[in-house]
Amino acid sequence: MRLSHFWPEVSTVNKQVFAKWAKAVEEDSNGELRVQLFPSQTLSQADETYNATVNGIADIGITAQGYTNGRFPLSQIVELPGVSTSAPQGACVLQTLYDDGLIDQEYDDSRVLFMFTTGPGYLHTKNTNIEKPSDLEGLRMRRPTAVAGDIMENMGAQPVGMPAPDIYTSLQRGVIDGLSIPWEGIKSFQLGDQLNYHTQVPFYTLIFVATMNQSTYASLTPEQKQAIDENSGMVWAEKAGQVFAAEDEAGRKNAVEQGETINVIDNPLQNPDWQKPLEDGIEDYLSGLEERGLDQARDVYQAALDAAQSCAQ
Repeated sequence: MRLSHFWPEVSTVNKQVFAKWAKAVEEDSNGELRVQLFPSQTLSQADETYNATVNGIADIGITAQGYTNGRFPLSQIVELPGVSTSAPQGACVLQTLYDDGLIDQEYDDSRVLFMFTTGPGYLHTKNTNIEKPSDLEGLRMRRPTAVAGDIMENMGAQPVGMPAPDIYTSLQRGVIDGLSIPWEGIKSFQLGDQLNYHTQVPFYTLIFVATMNQSTYASLTPEQKQAIDENSGMVWAEKAGQVFAAEDEAGRKNAVEQGETINVIDNPLQNPDWQKPLEDGIEDYLSGLEERGLDQARDVYQAALDAAQSCAQ
């Protein structure tokens, strides 16, 4: 089975999550199932991976829902500031919403294996020290998703969309001045030598789905399906969350060791400078979903906040 994703082959995420998942499936199927990894967009581009899986180009795809803008609107509620404070918590929240049937209808065309998230995505820049929202004025900032991009734009930045593998050369060439990404992303995509300033204010939590082509799954024997099912759901959401948390810690440690500037904004949703733009971003997103006819948006948001409390235990 062909598994497509966009993380570098040498990244810890590839080695500690996807390769280990593939090995577990092989072992639990007594060697009947073999998973071939296609990292670094070698089988499908990041923003096409979900469709590639649905259409059978990949048997399994792992990608960010935000790369397919507007397709997973209820799922992306988990990306909003304040919902999650860590990768393990975010993974638990997202998987809980799926397991509870609140967002599962968004994935009717594939068979979801497990979901997970990054830790909070912060602000990182090459030459500008960001201490308050107005410092973003005019900066070309790579946005991970439209949700985060709208918040950036409301603060005066110029959001630029691009998949994570394209960030390094864009920073190097001056196409962008900075970006919002978790500490893990800086480490995974080796961005450290292009960034000097970091502001720990959570703009978003990027969400991911690992999913399977329905026909591929249907073609398996009952025993092979069991091997897949036993490596699905919360157990792998939690494993992925732990790997991302460790990578966040390692990414931040690298910045500290290199003497880079790190500004920490405690409780940003209560901070006089940051509170209003972040709350405005949350309200804009939820009201936008309601305008699209998704009347359950606020219920899903509340369910996410409730899950965050239980997932933090």
